Amino acid sequence: MIEVGGSREQTWIVERGHLASAFGSGLVDVLATPVLVGFCEECARRLVEPHLTTGQKTVGASISLDHLAATPPGMTVTVRATLVEVEGRRLTFEIEARDEVEPVAQARHVRYVIDATRFEARVAEKAAQTRTMGAAQTRTGGKPVRRAEGAAQTRTEGAAQARTEGAGHI
Repeated sequence: MIEVGGSREQTWIVERGHLASAFGSGLVDVLATPVLVGFCEECARRLVEPHLTTGQKTVGASISLDHLAATPPGMTVTVRATLVEVEGRRLTFEIEARDEVEPVAQARHVRYVIDATRFEARVAEKAAQTRTMGAAQTRTGGKPVRRAEGAAQTRTEGAAQARTEGAGHI
């Protein structure tokens, strides 16, 4: 059984691949925010994993993270996840991260307990639909393919539209 109040700490050494400059989220040589999010999710997942029954897994549903300070390569980041709420299949965590000098992040993270077999079957079904749609677009020369729920945009048209809609916005 998963109980409120449990916590786990996990530590990482910030390496080249963890940096914003290497990850693509920024141009500076400090721990990238998306990598820090991954550290937080992994720590929370590992906290509850031993308490799951056979066939169960957890998936992340949301995270709200304040990245408070930069951490350069070579420093150690320690993440502490605490389970603060269990509501049915929903698990809520409070997470703190710090390096050797100062706190670097605080977060609130929600995960859900899932039936792995059912979840993986739905994902496989979705992947099969995507492959079918892609094959149909190839046969139609990239033109939209009609489906029951409406017309689809080609990937090229959608990307061009996204670039146009986002132009001039920061």
